Amino acid sequence: MKLKLLSFAVTSLLLVTVMGFAAAPTYAQEGEVQVVDQVVAQVNDDVITLSMLKRESKERIETLKQNGMPEDQAVAEVTKRQPELIATLINEQLLLQRGKELDLAKEVEDEVNRRMFEVAKEQGIQTIEKLDEALRQNGQDPTQIRQTLRTEIMKQMVIQQEVDRKIFFGLTMDELKKYFDAHREKFRRPESVKISEIFLNTSGKSEADVKARALELVAQLRAGADFKTVAATNSEREQNGRRTGPEDKGEVGTFEVPALREDVAAAIKNIKAGGISEPMLAPDGFHIFRVDERQAESADITFNENRVREAMTIEQSPKERDKYLQNLRNEGYVKVAENYRAAVEPLLSLTTPTAAKTSEKNKKDDKNKKP
Repeated sequence: MKLKLLSFAVTSLLLVTVMGFAAAPTYAQEGEVQVVDQVVAQVNDDVITLSMLKRESKERIETLKQNGMPEDQAVAEVTKRQPELIATLINEQLLLQRGKELDLAKEVEDEVNRRMFEVAKEQGIQTIEKLDEALRQNGQDPTQIRQTLRTEIMKQMVIQQEVDRKIFFGLTMDELKKYFDAHREKFRRPESVKISEIFLNTSGKSEADVKARALELVAQLRAGADFKTVAATNSEREQNGRRTGPEDKGEVGTFEVPALREDVAAAIKNIKAGGISEPMLAPDGFHIFRVDERQAESADITFNENRVREAMTIEQSPKERDKYLQNLRNEGYVKVAENYRAAVEPLLSLTTPTAAKTSEKNKKDDKNKKP
């Protein structure tokens, strides 16, 4: 069974915990020192190692290759952006440390378990133990997947709690109404559609033959065949690694028309509720759409407090998140290894010189060591 679990990038685990900026040693034999890793940056009491940087770089190269970029070009692109990647890893480490300070570990673990259980249900798997077994059979490590989830969810929870929620609940009614009056068109409900789909895969097949089959299905549907039955029998769409079956009935969901992909919006543009589209060719195959429902654009623009709060939060959040991360960097101890410092430190915009922070941290460490 092919499982495509999650779209999160795999976050590397810290292999060795060391302090300072010498390479981390291990002893293979008495008196013989072997270097197993190198510290790229120290972030408070944690470090980012060269092995972590290499794994993150490899992941990004693979992602670019999957998106069609030649390998040599992908390697060059990731290498060029290495300082940005190091800065990103530093920001990530600061967020994870802040999450621990906020005591979010239990909430994070509950969310990890909830998401894993959802995946199990989607796959038709009854227990988490059987899901773990299926993942291993597919060459995936369930322990690593959970760790990746913990990392991503912790970062999200910190940002939501420390930034987004403060914006959302901190807005006054006067601010909300002024924003609404200045952006009334933003709150006009756009046209929406509920659609279902039949998908025919062209991978390894003759495109002409698949198109002919798609046209035949369209003719059957327009002649009165039941869409759900035809979809259950013929659709080759995979959801979460599982081919859709009778329980899916081809249903895709409800979408605001402006948010649809351009090719999908064009395919259903003139289709009334209950109508069937012509087969639409996409890179992965042919799509046949049924417009289940259409909801016209609303002419009524009324004040809705939550919608205005959401709009203002979305608008203000990027700037406030940047400020929050900057504060974490300024208040923390961040030291980049000499080989990377010139390229990385300008991206961090640290307000306190590294030397001053080093002196302050050394004093603090010395004080803690005193009996």
